[in-house]
Amino acid sequence: MKKIKLQVALGLIVLSCIFGVFIGLNNHSTTIAQASARVTASQQRQINKVNAKLSKSQKNAKNWIAYRESGYNYTARNGRCYGRYQLLRSYLHGNLSPVNQEKRANAYVASRYHSWTNAKKFWQHHHWY
Repeated sequence: MKKIKLQVALGLIVLSCIFGVFIGLNNHSTTIAQASARVTASQQRQINKVNAKLSKSQKNAKNWIAYRESGYNYTARNGRCYGRYQLLRSYLHGNLSPVNQEKRANAYVASRYHSWTNAKKFWQHHHWY
C-alpha cells in the first residue's frame, strides 16, 4: 500500500511539473506576441531585413537577451538605458524606433562580442552585456 501511495504521489509531482513547464512556455510565447504587436507591419518588415543575415542560433541568442533585458519591450527604461536591448540612449542617436534599436543592437554586439551567442555567454556569466 505504501508503495502504491508513493508511486501515485510521484506521478502527481511529475504531472504538476510538466503542466507548470507547459504553462510557463505558453506565457513566454504570449509575451513575445504581445511585444511584437506594438510594432507596425512596415517596421516588422524592416526588422526582418535587419536580422535576415543572422543564423537561427544568433536570432535565438538575440531573443534570449531581449527577454532578459526588457521582456521584449521596445519602450523599456532603466536609468540611461532604453528599449528592447537596454542600450544607452546616446547609442541610439535620438532615434528610439524599434528598427533603429535592432540595427544599433546588432552593431553593438558585432563590435563588442562578434556574435549574439558570444554576447549571451557573457550575459550568463555577468548578468549584463
